[in-house]
Amino acid sequence: MGLKLGYMPTALGILPVDWEVKPIADLSEFVTSGSRGWAKFYSGAGPLFIRSQNVRDGRLDFSDSQSVLPPEGSEGSRTRVQCNDLLVTITGNSVGNVAWVDRDLGEAYISQHVGLIRLLDRSLAEFVCLFLAPHSPGNAQILASQSGQSKPGLNLKNLEEFVVALPSLPERCAIVTALRDMDALVEELERFIAKKRDLKHAAMQQLLTGQTRLPGFTGEWETKTLGELFEFSGGYSASRDQLSTEGYCYLHYGDIHGATNTFVDTDSDFQNIPKLDIPLKKVSPKSLLDDGDVVFVDASEDDEGTSRHVVVVNKAAVPFISGLHTIVAKCKTDELSHEYRRYCFRTKAIQDQFRFYAVGTKVSGISKTNIPKLRLPVPSVPEQTAIAAVLMDLDAELIALDQRLTKTRDLKQAMMQELLTGRTRLVAAQEVAYA
Repeated sequence: MGLKLGYMPTALGILPVDWEVKPIADLSEFVTSGSRGWAKFYSGAGPLFIRSQNVRDGRLDFSDSQSVLPPEGSEGSRTRVQCNDLLVTITGNSVGNVAWVDRDLGEAYISQHVGLIRLLDRSLAEFVCLFLAPHSPGNAQILASQSGQSKPGLNLKNLEEFVVALPSLPERCAIVTALRDMDALVEELERFIAKKRDLKHAAMQQLLTGQTRLPGFTGEWETKTLGELFEFSGGYSASRDQLSTEGYCYLHYGDIHGATNTFVDTDSDFQNIPKLDIPLKKVSPKSLLDDGDVVFVDASEDDEGTSRHVVVVNKAAVPFISGLHTIVAKCKTDELSHEYRRYCFRTKAIQDQFRFYAVGTKVSGISKTNIPKLRLPVPSVPEQTAIAAVLMDLDAELIALDQRLTKTRDLKQAMMQELLTGRTRLVAAQEVAYA
């Protein structure tokens, strides 16, 4: 039986006339959610307890897993997860995330923040998950249901009322296969990038400590304290609320914690750097950032963040204010090359020293008194330049791979919009495009 070439208006927009549109209530055996108060039954051993953070973009993520001992008289089978169930986050900032249970998890239960849809026809599970997942056409219903709510959330009636567009079995299979292939490509790239990051990390630890030497370089490295290399001062304190798009560039410690690069460039990053609109004469010259300055945070919510820093690239001498909870390090000597500063504070040995000198309980950080005590191995400037060149090449490769990954994800999202609305049809390897 061939396709009926045409389309029709539906609750989901314009769809092919041969597709069915059905609410979840008509497709499901039941829709439920987990019980309140199960957190007190957390256990180091026992059945898996699936929380909202485990439900991700179409799949389950157990990198942060929790076990639970079900209380006596718990509701049992209705919240015990089975293969081909659909899970939806129904509260919190991640509301509307959907995952398909694609395998037997053994004994596993859901929290009160997760909704469970058990379909009558289990073979529909993967397709329905794709249709409702973030960036798909069906997810717009979930987003619309949140409009105007001060606290995001879904109830079970919402879940039952969401509708799904169902093409024929052959077309469903073709769509699932095409999108599954894209998922496999994305996952392959993610694994490759993770390996490249591990390689770069290993190269940094070897090259920046002298365990591995580049060809042509020999001789012992000196060890210097940061107090011998830098002069330290504080920043100009301003709250996040005072920042805007007007005024002088301002480096907030939160932006150092959130940075993906180890440097900030007043030229290429100018539009993204927050601004503080105050007279410049109010700012100490020691808090104004020059090209090559290193800015460390003096506050962190965890020990891992105590060594966070960025190197300033400011060739044009743009007024740039170092801000709240920062320590400005200005070079006293020319013993550290500009590019080398982006990497030399990232070895395990240096990070261990930061943690050793960090003080505080809920918030920890290093002080201007202690940071000069840290000790840094210093090769010759030519060797620093060679090491930095190797690491910058690895960074450039990772940037290119990240860009490729972003494009692949964008392509998958575009395919979802085309295939799950019937604008592009897949039937028996033939593609029929609808205007």
